[in-house]
Amino acid sequence: MQRLGKNTGGYCGETIDIQSVLRDALLAAARHGWQEQTLLDRPDLTLAALHRPASSIGHPASSIEHPASPLRRLYLSTGIHGDEPAGPLAVRQLLQENRWPDHVSLWLCPCLNPTGFPLNRRENARGQDLNRQYHQPDQADEVRAHVAWLKAQPAFDLSLCLHEDWESNGFYLYELNPDQQPSLAERIIEQVASVCPIDKSDKIEGRPAKGGIIRPDTDPLSRPQWPEAFYLLRNKTRLSYTFEAPSDFPLPVRVKALITAVSVVLESLS
Repeated sequence: MQRLGKNTGGYCGETIDIQSVLRDALLAAARHGWQEQTLLDRPDLTLAALHRPASSIGHPASSIEHPASPLRRLYLSTGIHGDEPAGPLAVRQLLQENRWPDHVSLWLCPCLNPTGFPLNRRENARGQDLNRQYHQPDQADEVRAHVAWLKAQPAFDLSLCLHEDWESNGFYLYELNPDQQPSLAERIIEQVASVCPIDKSDKIEGRPAKGGIIRPDTDPLSRPQWPEAFYLLRNKTRLSYTFEAPSDFPLPVRVKALITAVSVVLESLS
């Protein structure tokens, strides 16, 4: 599979109607019992989050405190960059298919930058790259509302952030795993390789990479501008993955790559 060669100096591929995609996603979530929470509601900007508590299916009341399969907490977000349409589409499909493990409590943000998508640009309508605002969240309304909501949630066992990279030669991921927990990275890459090319460059985004996996420095002093994943690592979880689909490949391929990566994580939790 070859790159399309559309992207020159930025993302020049397919766009989406983000309001329509979000409407579909929220309808699917409501149909399957998710709880919707409003993080920000004003005429020019609405942010929503979703929560689905773990089901007691497979966990009788007498054993719910010590179930055979431990209850887990998973956080997932996407849409923080308005020129990365595959993430919201992947989340919509995941919500519609509703194949979530029963014993996993889920928190999901289906689009963190809804004003960026109509402009087809990375930043929000005010020109802010939201994924560089998490060290000083008061600088951006979306990030301030998101962080306030995150603070009210429990700690997560695992977090996933769905992205795209318009310059990439293939799919790759970041693993933030300072405690050296069992890694899912190689398994994710192996499964995604069956549906999407992997970027096997020795350096990606200026960082050492191996087989499509980047394990960056997690020292807070190394990152003056925190992305969402770094905030999550410092405050909500000790294991975080950021998935980067290659934007210069067909949109269905990118969506399938992200869904496959999420599915590997869900299977591991099962």
